Order: sequence, then C-alpha cells, then structure tokens
Amino acid sequence: MKEKIGETAGRIWNILREHEEVAISQFPAMMKEKTLIVHQALGWLAREDKIVYRAEGNKIYVALIESEKRE
Repeated sequence: MKEKIGETAGRIWNILREHEEVAISQFPAMMKEKTLIVHQALGWLAREDKIVYRAEGNKIYVALIESEKRE
C-alpha cells in the first residue's frame, strides 16, 4: 500500500508540473485512482512540503510550491 501511495504522489506531482493548480476533487477521475489513495498521496506531498492548498468556495485546490515548479 505504501508503494502505491508513493507512486500516486509522484503522478500527482507530475500533473501539477503541467497544470498551475488542480481541484482535489478532479484527481481521482484524472488519474483513474481511488479517492482514498489520492488523498493519502496528497498528504504525502504536503508532509514533504511540496504542495500548497487554496480554498475557494466549496472547492480546495492544490499547487506545487514555487521551488517545485518548472522555470
């Protein structure tokens, strides 16, 4: 399970390199992955200080921190 979460975290990181910001609710469909795994992978990235969260209305968005973005 830990390997799957780490792999999913890597996939999320790659998606965020391509997109400025993504709503958390979009990840499971984008990745064809279970919501639980996506949420755990986001927690992994947050713990490693690689992402930031932004709330707008009822949605929560996630983006890479500036040092993780492609220049």
